[in-house]
Amino acid sequence: MIDQEDVARSAFLSCINICHSYQGKDVLSNLDLSIQEGEFVTLVGPSGCGKSTLLRLIIGQERVGSGEIILSGEPIGPPDPKRGVVFQNYSLFPHLTVLENVILSKKLGLSRWAWRNLRREAEEEGRDMLQMVKMIDHAKKYPHQLSGGQRQRVAIAQTLLQKPTILCMDEPFSALDPKTRESLQLFLKEIWKDFKMTILFVTHDLEEALILGTRLVSLGANQSSSANGSKVLIDRDISDPCIQATLDAERRNKLRGIPEEIRRLATDPTMDDGV
Repeated sequence: MIDQEDVARSAFLSCINICHSYQGKDVLSNLDLSIQEGEFVTLVGPSGCGKSTLLRLIIGQERVGSGEIILSGEPIGPPDPKRGVVFQNYSLFPHLTVLENVILSKKLGLSRWAWRNLRREAEEEGRDMLQMVKMIDHAKKYPHQLSGGQRQRVAIAQTLLQKPTILCMDEPFSALDPKTRESLQLFLKEIWKDFKMTILFVTHDLEEALILGTRLVSLGANQSSSANGSKVLIDRDISDPCIQATLDAERRNKLRGIPEEIRRLATDPTMDDGV
């Protein structure tokens, strides 16, 4: 007989029986989720269901109430470069140029002398990354001179320079206008293919989840359980072109075929906001 917990532990990233609460309120209850290396997992669910909470637990920004999170066979600890993260708000320092922001992680923790020896190499690596995200022409600009989409490209370059094994993204495109958002969706798909990396992408937008992911996971409260926190209610492969939405004129028609169960769980207004 197959031990499901052993299967979970063998995955690239495993969340096993996760329970988490805030001020006595259950947010996540007995949540299990396994992600294989190279997957692009989009995480959806109603506001307040714990999507961002789960992401913060995975990157180590918060400690798990109970349960285990295992990455590459090892329990996770405090935040480290293996778990890259991009938030909705751009993690850029206004007094640094684009290039200086991108290579900042290389400088942190080094003495002035050590940085002097490594700076040229770091700048070359930073320029290569900016070239890859199509921002090399803006290397000497400051964040206030960039558009929202450009700042988000720089934030992604900043994270990728650390060579994370998994990239976690918390609604990174939600503040952008539709045209910029679509451009960055295409860009992110290219980055995922080029780097052959694992991505966990939190979004409240079901269409975006279907456009980007190879697998869709929906969180929500289990009505048949006495526990109040959310768990995985839907876990579905959406890599099939017949299921996955595309960035072309036919995507609206394809989206009409989304199972009503997924749409309801992703937009249920009865969940509390703010988690």
